[in-house]
Amino acid sequence: METKTFDLIVIGAGPAGMTAAIYGSRAGLHTAMIESGAPGGKLLKTFKIANYPGTPDVNGADLAATMFEQSTAFGAEYVYGDVVEITKDKEVKLADGTVYKGKAVIVATGTQEAMMGIPGERANVGHGVSFCAVCDGAFFRDQPVAVVGGNNSALEETAFLSQFASKIYIVVRGDDYTAEPSNQQLIEGNDKIEKITNAKPVEVLSEKGKVTGLVIEDAKTHTQRTLDVKGIFPYEGENPMSSALVSLDVVNTRGYVVVDENRMTKVPGIYAAGDIVDKDLRQVVTATNDGAIAAQHINRMIKMKKYQ
Repeated sequence: METKTFDLIVIGAGPAGMTAAIYGSRAGLHTAMIESGAPGGKLLKTFKIANYPGTPDVNGADLAATMFEQSTAFGAEYVYGDVVEITKDKEVKLADGTVYKGKAVIVATGTQEAMMGIPGERANVGHGVSFCAVCDGAFFRDQPVAVVGGNNSALEETAFLSQFASKIYIVVRGDDYTAEPSNQQLIEGNDKIEKITNAKPVEVLSEKGKVTGLVIEDAKTHTQRTLDVKGIFPYEGENPMSSALVSLDVVNTRGYVVVDENRMTKVPGIYAAGDIVDKDLRQVVTATNDGAIAAQHINRMIKMKKYQ
């Protein structure tokens, strides 16, 4: 297939990627933004965002739609495709054999929810096991569900699920939630919600292709009990989607991409932005920050003819 050339190739259309496309295309760079799913990234899975400046209490999908419209308004080309390899020569290879060549590349592919890694889980993804309450919560109207995890995502999604589910068990491995106090307040005093601490999921039960329960084990007594639930929503962390970069030796032992202050990896011309970056805070606002910094630095380097 013919190689398609651009000044800037952005991989991923989440907040980081879309911001990079805005800054790159506005600067006059011939920009392509490649995405394997729907534009928006994790915004599409977030019911409400209350900490993005200027847009209090905005629905994630609505914010994603606005960002996407702006990201292509200045001429950035949106490409649907699955990137399988990125070379040190800034070649981006897609699963269908298409090759894109850029003067610079920004990888903003984000992270994917971590599996619980227990029997019955994988077989029931889409049949009661879901990683997106916003997507699937309405399917569990007036039914009991379990949320696994005590972080911000777990409690935010619990608050959303409380609109539909008849009962919600929150299974927390430690002594208490790790979520911010503001997110804990979202579910305080809700009679539908029962917190189970010092417990771990052991097995997903199902019958006739549908989830019927979640077996959990007490971390102290090692006794087991079964929660009679129809839906299970694991929120126990995330894994960076960095497989296309592995051959470049720019990821750490956890798979996150190591970058400098300009969001560039140790390979000149290859950058990373958003949740895939090795950093402490992963939020919409930090993702957009990364995308802007990377695109601006690339524009400067191209104008100085450092990237050709």
